[in-house]
This record gives sequence, C-alpha cells and structure tokens, in this order.
Amino acid sequence: MIKAGQVEKGMALLMKGQPFIVVEREFVNPGKGSAFARIKMKSPTTGQVLRETIKTQDSVEDISVDDKDCQYLYNDGEMYYFMENDTFEQFEIPMATFPDYKVLMKDGDSYRISMWGDKPLNIVIPYKVIYIVAEAQEAVKGDTVQGASKIVTTETGLKVKVPIFIKQGEKILVNTETKEYLERVNN
Repeated sequence: MIKAGQVEKGMALLMKGQPFIVVEREFVNPGKGSAFARIKMKSPTTGQVLRETIKTQDSVEDISVDDKDCQYLYNDGEMYYFMENDTFEQFEIPMATFPDYKVLMKDGDSYRISMWGDKPLNIVIPYKVIYIVAEAQEAVKGDTVQGASKIVTTETGLKVKVPIFIKQGEKILVNTETKEYLERVNN
C-alpha cells in the first residue's frame, strides 16, 4: 500500500480486483481542504479506462511487477513474440492486449515488459524512436506552400505527417506518444 500522493505515471495499481497501469496523474492542492490526485488508469487485460479522484493521504494498493528486458522478434497478426534477453526464453503476448503497439515496435529492438505473475501489464516503448521511411510520395515541383506536409509510412506501418522534403529511405525521429514527426535523422 502506498499513499495516493506517491502515485506516478507508469505504476501498476490494483483497483477493484484488477491490475491497472497509471496513464496520467494530476495533483491538485486547493486553497481550502486537503490535496487530492486525479488518476487515469488503463487495464492492460480488458482495455477499461478508470478515472479516480483520491485524497493524497489515502492509501492505494500498488502491485509489484517484474520488469524484463526482452527483444521483440515478430508478430503473426494475433500474437507478439518476444525473447527474454537474460534467459533467451521465448514467449508471446496477444496483440489484442496492446493493439496500438503493432506500428510502434521494430523487429529486433529491445523493450522493457512489466509482468504481474504471468500477465503482461505494460510494454515500455521509448519516447522517441528512429524509423525508416518505407513509402513516401515524391514532392511535386512548385508545391512549396509554407509548412507543406505529406503522410509517409514507416517500415513498421506507422503513418506520420512529415515535411514535404522527406524521401523514401530516409530516417526520421518520431514521438511515440503523439505519433508526430520530430526531425530528420542524418547518419
């Protein structure tokens, strides 16, 4: 048990008998009365989103998770396949548990996976990732309106709005939380 004031983004909590991952948290200290925390949580097993407002001195039940560094191998349309870096043990996670991650994870890259027993609670995707542009339309001469942009597709299938000068085969840095283009990466 921990105090609600100690809750941080990414923590695992047990609420209503189910594990939840804290997605957002906001602390409010009103002029009168006691401080409280607004917490938004998501269940990795059901996808349910739960919003709670808890006084900071009240206790919530945190759960201990086992973080494993794992290499993402591939997906077959139904399962993600991983290999644990330390033991080389392979395991799978249903894609329905983390459907949005299909276009964010790159084959061969390592990710930290939080496990509660044998249940995966979270796959930690880095905040910024470099992707290779797999498909991009060529810029048309004269199409130089200020701030012109186009949609490209990365090697993982992620669609990103980029400036018009980005070409196929180039590397781009993308914010994985917002799925927005940050900059072109030169080797």
